[in-house]
Amino acid sequence: MAKTHYTKPSEVEPKWFVVDAENKVLGRLASKVAHVLRGKHQPAFSPSVDTGDHVIVVNAEKVALTGRKSDTKVYRHHSGYPGGLKETSYAQMMDKHPDRVIINAVKGMMPKTRLGRAQMKKLRVYAGPDHRHVAQQPQTLDV
Repeated sequence: MAKTHYTKPSEVEPKWFVVDAENKVLGRLASKVAHVLRGKHQPAFSPSVDTGDHVIVVNAEKVALTGRKSDTKVYRHHSGYPGGLKETSYAQMMDKHPDRVIINAVKGMMPKTRLGRAQMKKLRVYAGPDHRHVAQQPQTLDV
């Protein structure tokens, strides 16, 4: 009977990937990025070990939505006080913080645990085409 392989944290060597979000659909892009951040694309995936890779997303301001979502999508958060519901439309979010659109989409697809929060730290999103991680020699990731 074959033993199940359990990946140890010392065996993991994370890679760096860069994704161009220009004209990509937000949900499909976020799904692929979350898949790589968790490490599910690797044969040595273990659900309780951070086997994921670093992902850099560029051109976040040029991401696309399908249908009428660009008119109707709303981001909500609550301060915790009565009447503290804050709402921001998709258009306002793209004007002020286009990187947060992708961060929120990926965050919703990650586990809501300590491991998921640690894996989210491996995501870097930039509004424009430039990033400052050239020294890591990131490989391009097709989405």
